[in-house]
Amino acid sequence: MIYDGVTVTALIVVAHILVVVSAGIIKGLENFDAASLGASPLYIAFLASIPPLFFLLFWTKGGQTLGMRTWRIRVVRYDGAPLTPVDALKRLLASLLSWACIGLGFLWVLVDGERLAWHDRLSRTRLVMTGPRP
Repeated sequence: MIYDGVTVTALIVVAHILVVVSAGIIKGLENFDAASLGASPLYIAFLASIPPLFFLLFWTKGGQTLGMRTWRIRVVRYDGAPLTPVDALKRLLASLLSWACIGLGFLWVLVDGERLAWHDRLSRTRLVMTGPRP
């Protein structure tokens, strides 16, 4: 989680820098107001879309985020098949519930017999260990 958090934060910072530099070039540095950019609902939506897109992309294209790859775990459906975009979206939305309850949905793996978090149960997904690195 921490690895992916750092990666997502870096992506948001890079996206912010690209937008600010581009807007500064287009409007001219003397006419550019960064505060108005930060108050723009479209800009806020753009930055807020980065974390979900990060997870949806990595979960559907290989089943692993960069952090999951480090710990050699992969997310799959209950039947072992790779996640479809719909499966990944269900997992993402269900994970918001796990976070909304002060993270209890994640801690549930400590008491669950199958070691599944709330979002795993709700989205019918699970984490599996991958083989050792060559």
